[in-house]
Amino acid sequence: MASSSARLALIVVSMVLLWSVGTATDYVVGDDKGWSLDFNYTQWAHDKDFHVGDRLVFKYDQKKHNVFKVNGTLFNSCTVPNDTEPFSSGHDFIPLETEGRKWYICGKSDHCVNRQMKLLIQVGSAAPAPAPASGAPPSLPLSSFYIAATLAIAAILFV
Repeated sequence: MASSSARLALIVVSMVLLWSVGTATDYVVGDDKGWSLDFNYTQWAHDKDFHVGDRLVFKYDQKKHNVFKVNGTLFNSCTVPNDTEPFSSGHDFIPLETEGRKWYICGKSDHCVNRQMKLLIQVGSAAPAPAPASGAPPSLPLSSFYIAATLAIAAILFV
């Protein structure tokens, strides 16, 4: 039988994982268009609120495109870095781990320079808890549900 400290460690890890799942958002870059030619990624990103813990999901034909994470200078000149391997699976998950500006380009042919395959986003701190709608009764945020579920599992384990 597992020791109580091992059970406690399992519970703490479960709570952290469940909380992060409940608060993070996956953004499919370009929505249903994906990472493709002649799409306005500036407009796409304009109304998004990116936070640390979210992920960008790049979906594309891996034979035609790739994704490079670059700095602002390389982004502006559409220059592929020499010392970096591209994301190239066709279904890349890129975690947003720090605050600040993030730049991404396609390194194939003229896709960045002439075909708009470049994305600039601003990442803020970890996502705040959602505010209740005015006039609506308060409800538990999704992360509170995960915490409550984890505590219920803990109670079962310790009984």
